[in-house]
Amino acid sequence: MKRLLIVDDSKLMRDMVAACLRPLGEVAFEFAATGLEAIERLALAGFDLVILDINMPDVGGLEVIEFVRAQDRLRTLPIVVVTTRGDDASRARVIDAGASGFLAKPFAPAEILEAVRRFLPGKQPTA
Repeated sequence: MKRLLIVDDSKLMRDMVAACLRPLGEVAFEFAATGLEAIERLALAGFDLVILDINMPDVGGLEVIEFVRAQDRLRTLPIVVVTTRGDDASRARVIDAGASGFLAKPFAPAEILEAVRRFLPGKQPTA
C-alpha cells in the first residue's frame, strides 16, 4: 500500500486533497498541519509521495523541500506542491528547490489526481 503525506495548514484543504485522491485505490493518507510536523513525520516514517503547501505559519514548504532533498534516504521522494501562488516565479522557485510537480489553487480534482499518478511509483496516468 502506498503512503501519501498531505501537508497543509488548512484542515479543509487536507481533507479535500485526500477526497480528490480516493480513486487511487489502496493508498494510506497521513496528514501534517505544519512544515515542522511534516519534517518530523518524514524523519520517522517512509512515504511514497508528499503533497505540500508552500505558505505555512512555521516552517514553510520551501524549507521542507530543502530538508527532504538534503536527506539521502528522501532525496528522490516525489513532492507535488499545491499553492495559492500560481505565478511563474513561484513555480520556478519551487521546481528549482526540488519539487517534482506544481499545482496552483484552486485546482480541479482531476488535475491533482493526474499529477499524483504521474509521480507516484506504480500508479500510471490514465490515457
